[in-house]
Parts: sequence; C-alpha cells; structure tokens
Amino acid sequence: MFSYTSIPQYQSQLKTGAVTCVQAVKHYLENIEQQKHLNAFVEVFGEEALKRAAELDALPANAEKGKLHGVVIGIKDVICYKNHHVTAASNILKDFTSLYSSTAVQRLLNEGAIIIGRQNCDEFGMGSTNENSAYGPALNPVQNDVVPGGSSGGSAAAVKAGLCMASLGTDTGGSVRLPADFCGIVGVKPTYGRVSRHGLIAYASSFDQIGVLASNVEDAALILEVIAGKDEFDSTVSVKEVGPYSSVSIESDRKYRIAYFPEWLEHPSVDPEISSQLQNLLTSLKEKGHQVEPVHFKLTEYIVPTYYILTTAEASSNLSRFDGVRYGYQEKKSFGELTDFYKQNRSAGFGKEVKRRIMLGTFVLSAGYYDAYFTKAQQVRRLLQQQTEEIFRDFDIILAPTSPTTAYKSGEKIKDPLAMYMGDIFTVFANLAGIPAVSLPLFNHSNTLPFGVQAMANRFDEVSLLRFSHLLMK
Repeated sequence: MFSYTSIPQYQSQLKTGAVTCVQAVKHYLENIEQQKHLNAFVEVFGEEALKRAAELDALPANAEKGKLHGVVIGIKDVICYKNHHVTAASNILKDFTSLYSSTAVQRLLNEGAIIIGRQNCDEFGMGSTNENSAYGPALNPVQNDVVPGGSSGGSAAAVKAGLCMASLGTDTGGSVRLPADFCGIVGVKPTYGRVSRHGLIAYASSFDQIGVLASNVEDAALILEVIAGKDEFDSTVSVKEVGPYSSVSIESDRKYRIAYFPEWLEHPSVDPEISSQLQNLLTSLKEKGHQVEPVHFKLTEYIVPTYYILTTAEASSNLSRFDGVRYGYQEKKSFGELTDFYKQNRSAGFGKEVKRRIMLGTFVLSAGYYDAYFTKAQQVRRLLQQQTEEIFRDFDIILAPTSPTTAYKSGEKIKDPLAMYMGDIFTVFANLAGIPAVSLPLFNHSNTLPFGVQAMANRFDEVSLLRFSHLLMK
C-alpha cells in the first residue's frame, strides 16, 4: 500500500523499486475521488498525470533524474500551465486556456514533477476563507464545517487531506500562511522577488508571491529551491543566488536572536490559548539559550489599512484588463455603448468580493483622494519597511501568531468584510515589508483545531528561516 512521508523517502522508494510513479498518481487520484466533497480541486489532470508518471517510470535506472522526479504537485488556479484552463476561480475567465506555463510551473516540470490538477481558491486571490470562489467553497479536511483559510484554501486542503504531495499557492497578504495555519501544515512565503511572478494572474503586483504548501519543512524547502531564482520574463525578480534550501539542517549550537511584538501577543483579537502557547514557546526558546526579547512595534494599527488601500488600488488597475473583449466572459447581448458592454461583462463575470475591492481601489486612486489615501499608504509602507530593517539589524527572527484565531465556521464572517480583513492582521506585515515568512503547525487548540506559529526573517534570508523552522519542528 502506498504511503507518503516526504520527498526524499518517496524517491528512495522509487529508486529501490518499492513503488512507482504510476502507483503514486493512482493513489492520489483515488484519494481525490474519495474526498471530492472537499472541493479542493477544480480540475484534475488524471490521464495526463498517469501518462507523465509512466514516462518517468520508463526512464533508465542510470538516467539523470530531476530533484522532483515523480513528485505529485497541485497548483492554485491563478498559476498558468500551458494548454490548461486557468480561471482564478472567476466566471470572468471561465474556460480560459493558458497559452504558456508560468516560470514556477515550468521549473517544476523541468525537475520531473507531475502536475495533478488545479486547485480551488478565492476569486483572484481575494479572500481569507476560500468562500469567494466561482466553484463554491473548499472545505477544511480537519473539520468540514470550518473554513480552510484563503485564498489558497484548496491547495492547503489538498495537502492536508493527502490528495497530493505538495502544492503551489500564492501569498499576497497571507494566502499561503493562513490556509497552512487553519489546516495544520507548513506554508512558506518567500521574499518578494525570490520567485518569478511570470505566469501568475496578478492581484496586487507589488505584494503577490508564489509560495509552497507542504506537510513538512523539508519538502517545502526543496520545492522552493527549484522554483526560486532569476528569470528573464520577470523584471521584478531578484538576481541573487538561490541558497541551499534543500540541504539546510539544524545547527545544534546556533543560538538565535528572536524578537516578538508584545502589541501582537496582547492584541484584543488574539485567542487567549494562541497567546499563551506562543508565550510558552518564547519562554522555552529562552531557556534553551536563545536571545528572546520584546520589540515594540508602534505601527501595528496602520498595517491592515495600509495593506488594503494599496492592494485594492493595484487590483483596480490589474483587473481592468478583464473586459470581455479579447478573452473571458462576454455577455450575449447587443449594446449601443462600449461602456455598457464593459459594465455588463464585469457585473456578471466578477464576484461580490472582487467588485468590492475594485471599487475600493478605484476610490483611493480617484482625483481628490489619491494623496489622502494612496500616497499616504505608500509613505506608511516605507516606514514599516524601515522599522523592519532596523529590527533585523539586531535580530535573526521575528516570531508571531499566524492568525488571531483558529479556523472559523463556514459563513461566520462572509457577511462582515471588515472582520474578515482584520483576520489578516499578522500576515500582511510580511508582504508590506517584502520579507520571507513561514507558518509552522506546532499546536492544537482545546477546540481540537490546529494552529501554527509564524516566523519571519530578513529579506532573502530564507536559509536562516528554514533552518529555524527545522529547529521548531524537530
């Protein structure tokens, strides 16, 4: 019977002949069928995945094999894969077929990965619960009546439920880390510019970053190593060398300088158990010889407003390309004015949350409000970045909650967008600052739901972040 623990364990079995790629794919296809009520996948590439698995199995024993040889991966439905549908979970892109593969997907394929399907998400990545999807909500496999987190909820649910070995998600304000937290898995958001955004459908271009969801740090590190690095198709990607993420291990004698924000641990929105467990973790780390100190972060109250002003403004600009003229949804009516044609296409094609954010973004960019909102938010973002840079002059890691609560009931916050937005209070910080962050599944609440801790490191210091993650997960 096929069982999966980690990529190295699986590839060791492939090498000895104890298992084949075809057996692995069949296992996951059966699991997907058995748990289709989770709605984690919006499309499964069954025949194609089996064909690719057979081709990989047919390679000679002495043939050079990729780092991800035979690894079964799902991709969030905002990441392009040539000749496959990609819709951003929106009716505006219903049945749209990508003309090319994203750089991240192409790098997975180049290293021998098998893409098993595209996964459910909030429409255009806008949401924290995966309830804003044209395909309906994804369910949390831990407990079906609570949300899996968003926007990469389907990707997290698929990994947790054993429907694939790992997933690619995207993180604009916590959309990898929050689902990882709610589902009890590992979610890594790399430094902005560490992974190419070529082939990623944009929500907010200065925030979006492709990340990895996996069942352990080891798998996440290897996949990140494969997809990271410079790319001629993305002018915002860094040319810095990619670190040895997959070979990172615990340095038993290293003592970390760890900061935490008392304003976050004592924030009124934080569940007492989450605060208590994180305090206990900080105490334990201090007892083990690590330097653990509070740092007062006075800009906490500005984080969420700054994030939503800037991201909605960028969304307003980015989503203007979806007009129904060249591709995507188009109303089958006759129109006298082009403006009416646009209005009808967008009104019918976009969901409620997307339209809300487009309207917010258009407002903050409008004449008379641009300086009061958008310009001011840009200034606050720079202050946040400067304060973060100062913190990392004295510390290696910032520890924080991933979410103020465990996963909430389906439908609980869908009618209160402000409450939903405040749930992102601890994750959007890393996106504003452009730093790498990870959510690690360390704890279980008395309500039986999992919750994690968030660790953040300085820009492009994924090596330290992953090494510290191994330390916490051991």
